[in-house]
Amino acid sequence: MKFEEYLDTLPKNLLSGEDVQLPEKSLREIFKFSNLGKNDIFFHLGCNNEKGIEIAINEFKVKKAIGIDNNLEKIQNAQKNIKEKNINAKVIHQNIEESDISDATVILFWFTDENIINEMIKKFEKLKPETKIITIWGPLPNCLPDKVNFPYIINKIPFRKAENLQAQLLEVFGVKCIDFVTAWEFAERYTKSISGSEVKNDRFLTIIQTLIIWINAKELGVVCTEEIPESIKTYISIMKMHFDIDFEYLLK
Repeated sequence: MKFEEYLDTLPKNLLSGEDVQLPEKSLREIFKFSNLGKNDIFFHLGCNNEKGIEIAINEFKVKKAIGIDNNLEKIQNAQKNIKEKNINAKVIHQNIEESDISDATVILFWFTDENIINEMIKKFEKLKPETKIITIWGPLPNCLPDKVNFPYIINKIPFRKAENLQAQLLEVFGVKCIDFVTAWEFAERYTKSISGSEVKNDRFLTIIQTLIIWINAKELGVVCTEEIPESIKTYISIMKMHFDIDFEYLLK
């Protein structure tokens, strides 16, 4: 099957990140990366549970922490946990597009739905200068990152606009061109950031992400050589032979 057909077999909420809960180690990495601290008002958009705001309050001593999610069951469970743990934070059942984030100084935002992203960019652009928007894997559309520790990326208000996708991609990866080694390194970083205790599928995910990074770079004309690296050919063959997932058509 073609790669897109494989994606269609996966749950939509998994692809969107809606049902992917970041491990606590990754939340701590993100908060350290963003220099989260006592003067910050932190929003976790699409929070899933109370873990992010709990760590922000208890370990990073933020002034205020708010989690927002449109899944009522998850929010009710998070509210129960917050009460039991006596956490001085708030979780709200709401669509993030309708949320009031006007006093935010740091926002964790991990969504792939284009409609949601476009609506939220309008809200983000109205925030006070230097407000940090943290994303995972890629920066906000048409924006250059202000700080990168891949897969974690910060865009600050006001946004710096990218001239094109090539400029955006190269700034994210911090290189002049993308080769197999770069693609693998960054794919592995992403896999580790979203992995919990179950690591059996990590290599499979890393291979897929490596192929995606390199093929996207080739389409944008920013690979180090037009010749397909042997490692890329090998992994494309493995995906086809062992998993019936076809990447070859993306190179034509």
